[in-house]
Amino acid sequence: MNLANQCIEFMHSSMYRHLWSNAPKECLEYGDYSFYQHFQRSIPSFLPREMIRDYIVGRACASDVQKYVCFNSVVRHVEFVADQKHFTLRFHNLVTGKNKSENFDYVIVAVGHFSVPNVPSFDGIDSFPGRILHSHDFRDARQFTNQNILVVGGALSAEDIALQTYKFGAKSITISYRTKPFGYGWPPEIEELPLLTHIDGRTVHFKDGSKRTIDSIILCTGYKHHFPFLTEDLQLHTENCLYPDQLFKGIFLQRQPRLAYLGMQKFYYSLPFFDAQAWYLRDVILGRISLPEEEDRASDIRLWRERGKQLSGPSEVDLLAAAAMFKLGRVHKQENILEFRDKLFTSPFTGTPSVANPICWIDAKDDRIL
Repeated sequence: MNLANQCIEFMHSSMYRHLWSNAPKECLEYGDYSFYQHFQRSIPSFLPREMIRDYIVGRACASDVQKYVCFNSVVRHVEFVADQKHFTLRFHNLVTGKNKSENFDYVIVAVGHFSVPNVPSFDGIDSFPGRILHSHDFRDARQFTNQNILVVGGALSAEDIALQTYKFGAKSITISYRTKPFGYGWPPEIEELPLLTHIDGRTVHFKDGSKRTIDSIILCTGYKHHFPFLTEDLQLHTENCLYPDQLFKGIFLQRQPRLAYLGMQKFYYSLPFFDAQAWYLRDVILGRISLPEEEDRASDIRLWRERGKQLSGPSEVDLLAAAAMFKLGRVHKQENILEFRDKLFTSPFTGTPSVANPICWIDAKDDRIL
């Protein structure tokens, strides 16, 4: 059945803003399109983002999905017309300059939630004389060579950018965390301090009373869920979590289940996870799966939210082979934070082992396709 006239999907390409993947490619592999199938050879487990992008685009080309996508268009407004039981969507064609309106039975929002930076305010930050940027805008670590860098954040972006700036010759890197430090065996040039309290010129002060002189500040402080093209009643409002409390099965907006959100969760498995959500959504649209009544959906959401509260960390996530690789990756980081990207894994789908990069990651200064 052709769904092109029944639903529209918005896609965004901002998933991989940093230069290398921070998880083995074997945890990101599509079940129907392996890395070996795409590259026709065994490759390392940790890849530059250009290779990840090439793999994703390759799968799209192999499925010929592009013929269903309206490119070079910006969605301006989406609303649900209750009396006619359909969505009206208005969009602008950037090539022709024309505006157009169409009606749809379903709307699928798949723009991701790593596009609109969350920028906190600190006393004195507006008068800081050096450079300030969000991780969203981080592209090349070479620009921070010989600088004293402050990285604000305690998640993967902070970890990645600290390592990238170290790799390309930053003089020192201070990671400022809000809740707890990573606790890795960092090289002497990288240290962890509690959250900064205020900034005085180039001097940054921290909660433990320490202070450092800083040349540049990189804010790894997360992103906001932001959907300005939807009417307020259709917008998802949530924090970055495993199970948003407004989405049944993490997909369907509880108050309007014909509107679906894909990929709004705190990520563990990203690409395979998106696939699983898309398959479930597909079967609902095709009538293979019937959604429960509103109260039953609400009960299911409460159940999963409670289960989420009981999780104590990534070790609680148990999805067999992929989960084992994620957990092993964390062990590798604790053993040696500078070498975890040199480890090798095996595809859970094809059994294909990865091969070692001829240059260890810390010495590999070229991030093009291997």
